[in-house]
Amino acid sequence: MSSHQEEIRSNYITPEGAKKLREELDRLWKEERPRVTQAVSEAAAQGDRSENADYIYGKRRLREIDRRIRHLTLRLDAVKVVSAPPTDTGRVFFGAWVLLENEAGDETEYRIVGPDEFDVTKGFISMDSPVGRALMGKREGDETVVHRPAGKALFTILEISYRPPPE
Repeated sequence: MSSHQEEIRSNYITPEGAKKLREELDRLWKEERPRVTQAVSEAAAQGDRSENADYIYGKRRLREIDRRIRHLTLRLDAVKVVSAPPTDTGRVFFGAWVLLENEAGDETEYRIVGPDEFDVTKGFISMDSPVGRALMGKREGDETVVHRPAGKALFTILEISYRPPPE
């Protein structure tokens, strides 16, 4: 692992996030890998492999698939699925939906999730992100400063809830 990838990652994941990782692993193992293996085998049968683009691409894709399978397998072994809200639902912890207001009065809602399932388009942010770290443990009405590459930003926590994500 290179030094920029050695950052500490949280090992928490929602049940939905774990299901998504398992589905990707199953798809890669049961569908994608056999299909690519067959294509490589067919390309190899055509003769000279050194100039066979299908063979070269197929072998490269197979290595990518195997790397991703290894990563998913190790990650699924390491993560802890958190399916229940914390005992103190008045504070921001893993799995919380947090409604924030910035200094301009604009409101944004985020869900605090693990690093394997962040998706800004859905409002899912990692608990390891600058915003996620700044929110952890805070209560409704608290203000927090987030240090971002673009500079500091001040947010007020308007609401905290623990609910399942929309389907």
